[in-house]
Amino acid sequence: MKTGIRKIAAVLLATCVWGAAAQDYPNRPLRLVVPFAPGGGADIVARAVAAPLARRLGQPVIVDNKPGGGATLGADIVAKAPADGYTLLYTTPGPQMANPYLMVKLPYDPVRDLVPVSEVAIVPNVLVVHKDLPVHDLKEFIAYAKAHPGKVNFASAGQGASSHLAGELFKQSAGVFIVHIPYRGTGPALSDLLSGQVQMAIDSIAVYKPHIDSGALRALGVATARRSPLLPGVPPIADELKGFEAAPVNYISVPAKTPQAVIDRLNREINAVLKSPELKDQLAANGVIPQGSTQAEMAALIRSEAEKWKKVITVSGAKVE
Repeated sequence: MKTGIRKIAAVLLATCVWGAAAQDYPNRPLRLVVPFAPGGGADIVARAVAAPLARRLGQPVIVDNKPGGGATLGADIVAKAPADGYTLLYTTPGPQMANPYLMVKLPYDPVRDLVPVSEVAIVPNVLVVHKDLPVHDLKEFIAYAKAHPGKVNFASAGQGASSHLAGELFKQSAGVFIVHIPYRGTGPALSDLLSGQVQMAIDSIAVYKPHIDSGALRALGVATARRSPLLPGVPPIADELKGFEAAPVNYISVPAKTPQAVIDRLNREINAVLKSPELKDQLAANGVIPQGSTQAEMAALIRSEAEKWKKVITVSGAKVE
């Protein structure tokens, strides 16, 4: 009986301690780990969000780039950090949705060690082809690829990158055989696409729009369910391939066991920041759509997206060593 009472007392004491800590949260700077190199799309959005978030929280939000291991290095740092709300992970589908199926082993458990706080943004992709390919819409391209199996190449930013998985999803959805050519980043992929060494890619609208505007590349479909304001004349791929969507979500996670009161505060402030007209304009200039969520909505999205990419990865045989 005494042992049971002591356990109950310990739980109540811990609850009181965490409750007091949450009321005082935050009282020192926060660390926002971005598991990618500086200057990339996720880094740009993370920094755009960090500044107004810091103002709302009343403490600095320091962006800390930790690239490596297909984003697993940064994710592992956060997964093993104290669960106190001071170390956050700004991430994309890799660490919790795709890497569990692309990699033989992860240094953390994507479900047990990390919990989502909120969705932050969607980065719309567009399917483009080289200007000399004799197709002018998605239906023509699918017909061309079917008539020339293995003769069309698609470029990606690397094995397991979102641009790779988007291409594999397109192959499976359209029932075509096109050949994946992985590059070491978006820049080299874009260079060969512009020169005609590869014929197709699905990647960020912001990256390809200048070359679409110049006529060097032809946009055949956006990878979001709706048209993009940046390319209003380009229909969604889903108009031709029902349900197709391959627009990487950006979101924030924290270590598991972070107090719920802290997660709730972060979620509230992140969603408030995302409603700022100034931030919306800043992100729109980079082709990014700010989009918040509840914690439950983000958790459900992780589960559904993980199932989608698991199927794509299994069928394609994609692996990252």
